[in-house]
Amino acid sequence: MESRKKQRIALSTYFFISGFFFSTWASRIPSLKTFFDLNEAELGNLLITMPVSSMIGLPISGWLVSRFESRLPLLASFALLALGLLGIGFTDNMFMLVISISVFAFAMRIFNIAINTQSLSLQKKFDRKIIGSFHGLWSTGGVAGVAVSTLMIKLEIPMFYHILMVAITGTLAAAVSFSFLLKKDRSTIGNKLRLGKPDKFILYLGLLVFFAALCEGGMFDWSGVYFRDVVNEDIFTLGYLIFMIFMALSRFYSDKIMERLGMQKTYIVSSVFIISGVLLMTIFPNFWAALVGFCLVGLGVAAVVPMTFLLAGSSEKYSPGMAISIVTTYAIAGMLLGPPLVGYIAHLFNLRVSFGLFLIAGLMLIPISKRVLKYREFQGTSEET
Repeated sequence: MESRKKQRIALSTYFFISGFFFSTWASRIPSLKTFFDLNEAELGNLLITMPVSSMIGLPISGWLVSRFESRLPLLASFALLALGLLGIGFTDNMFMLVISISVFAFAMRIFNIAINTQSLSLQKKFDRKIIGSFHGLWSTGGVAGVAVSTLMIKLEIPMFYHILMVAITGTLAAAVSFSFLLKKDRSTIGNKLRLGKPDKFILYLGLLVFFAALCEGGMFDWSGVYFRDVVNEDIFTLGYLIFMIFMALSRFYSDKIMERLGMQKTYIVSSVFIISGVLLMTIFPNFWAALVGFCLVGLGVAAVVPMTFLLAGSSEKYSPGMAISIVTTYAIAGMLLGPPLVGYIAHLFNLRVSFGLFLIAGLMLIPISKRVLKYREFQGTSEET
């Protein structure tokens, strides 16, 4: 087998494991809410530790991907990620839970930068787009993770046993794949973060992934609570599971969709799906309407992040690693600030009203995508979209 195929398989494994880990954590949030007897606002306070910890990792992640080959911070951050996940599963007091979530979020920050830097470097070895397939595998890992969580909940397996099995299996797979990852991908230029007036191209890209990630993060953290408290479904992971399945399926086809429709139309279609899904699940909060609504939102958010990361790799000001680092800051902010905001709004009103936040986020994709593509065309850096 040629080396680039081995590298693609190895990197795909890390994307899959990352999705599996994250969905394991997200699908167990209702369990943590029940165990620690938290209301929506208290859960929101707990979840806000993630964006804070992630932001702490911003300067560190940017420095690591510019100083070393991306596979080295990828491995180190994965080890921390596994430790953080274990801590979440084994702790029985709030202080240690906050510490464990903080470690998990900090490690996820560095891991995301490293793994997306790898994907952009590997993309250059292929004539056709492959970025979407990597994110599809992340979502597939998420589907597998929430499916396993659903089974564990159904069988009443204690959370710490569940998370221990996930951490051990994921670590073994990561260890086997590490030696096949892409080597010597460190960029020698564009690695310095320039303060002052923000680069408009990167700013627009950041806002796109912020709003997409706000929807994605909200679905991750609140879908289970929504299905349990609003839809009154005992197997509360069903909403999350269907959301992840449709997001994964869509991401595997996102590369072809981009090439056929063009980026602007793909952003518009994504926005329409998100808006339609949120309206359906909130206006008709019954089982089937909510299920279809989660399907539509999954289809809508699927292409936005891989498509935007691909655009970030074409930045003239920054190296792919640094551009991804900056844009991912917005993505993580959206993914991790969204859930606590939903919690606060739900505490003031109710959970159905709080999901209006996703409606606004989906709507914002249209004007911002038009701006970023017009700016890119104006700068003369555009490829055929």
